[in-house]
Amino acid sequence: MSETASSTQMGAAAPGSGALRRVLVVDDSKMQRKILSASLSRSGYEVIEAASGEEALKICAEITPDLVLSDWMMPGMTGLEFCRAFRAMERQSYGYFILLTSKNETAEIAHGLEAGADDFLTKPVSGQELRARLAAGQRIVTMQAELVEKNRVITSTLDELQGLYDSIHRDLVEARKLQQSLVKERFRSFGESEVSLLLRPSGHVGGDLVGFFPINSRRIGVYGIDVSGHGITSALMTVRLAGYLSGSSPDQNVALVQNDFGLYDSRAPAELAAHLNALVLGEMQTETYFTLAYADIDLVSGEVVLVQAGHPHPAVLRADGRIDYIGEGGLPVGLIDGAEFGQVETVLNPGDRLLLMSDGIIEAENPRGEQLGETGLSEILTRLPPTEGPAFLEAMMQEVSGFTAGVYNDDVSAALFDFRSGKVFEA
Repeated sequence: MSETASSTQMGAAAPGSGALRRVLVVDDSKMQRKILSASLSRSGYEVIEAASGEEALKICAEITPDLVLSDWMMPGMTGLEFCRAFRAMERQSYGYFILLTSKNETAEIAHGLEAGADDFLTKPVSGQELRARLAAGQRIVTMQAELVEKNRVITSTLDELQGLYDSIHRDLVEARKLQQSLVKERFRSFGESEVSLLLRPSGHVGGDLVGFFPINSRRIGVYGIDVSGHGITSALMTVRLAGYLSGSSPDQNVALVQNDFGLYDSRAPAELAAHLNALVLGEMQTETYFTLAYADIDLVSGEVVLVQAGHPHPAVLRADGRIDYIGEGGLPVGLIDGAEFGQVETVLNPGDRLLLMSDGIIEAENPRGEQLGETGLSEILTRLPPTEGPAFLEAMMQEVSGFTAGVYNDDVSAALFDFRSGKVFEA
């Protein structure tokens, strides 16, 4: 580096530490450089000198000046060319660039601005004006440095949040798999009759649950549950409820009771709802509640005893095409201590179907905000092709998706029982 490179020690004041005071003066006139440098040094600036644009670029490659004062007209690389090259250099902070010129034509000024200059000083330079322009430039560079630092903090925070989100996302993906595994069987034949299940959370995890379990050699229990709210709390509640209504562990299933001979029978549906209500309010001590539809079905006679606790009305799809909605509404489970629940009875004939569905189906909305409702669901059910079991549920959901334009704001679940004959199955 030539002896013109600096009028002070270049090692002083690292960029970004304290005030921004490092100024690079570029001029082919040694006298002009000395005049500018003396004035700036008296004002407390650290001054670095360069006799040409080429030398200035080499300096800028090694250090980072905060402000640049460059003559416009220089042999070799002009100030305008140097300005373009300076702007093309990679740097972490902004450099304020002032062109020294005798030009005052509007077109020339425009060329300078296009090249990247921030300000202009007309020769001969007034010391007072020079200090004022540099002070203005220093304020801009300082504000830019503050913005860069704030952006750095924001970016760092966003990176941390993204890392947390990714971790939560991975956990929720696994939680979804675990929740789906609660419904171990989506289809089972009981003699010639069949049970089919559908479970689709609107998010990673949801609050809906469907299932079935044998009661004895001629009766089964089929249920649909919708826990209040969405997300992790609701999903954890479904895990607890799945344990209460386990089909694989009869001794843990609160719907079942053993008689004196060690044989299992079931609580009456209304009694089961009251028992679950006491469990939720007494043992769980949570503000979460749920709706329930539970049917005790006789596989021989087709008799159904059902409790509807705040769940949508179950639908009976008759073999002749009629659709009956049954149930008495009722209170949700876990909402009021000592709540009483009623039950209804109906009889299925061969070819009839019982459909338990969550409000994610009944309250599904189209793009105009209109709900499907029981009337809309009936229209869908009557025009479905003659399919059975899981295929029937899938066809139903395709129609519901057409109604909602594929947008679901709630979990969706359904349990379908197809009654075909009165043959007993082996439990």
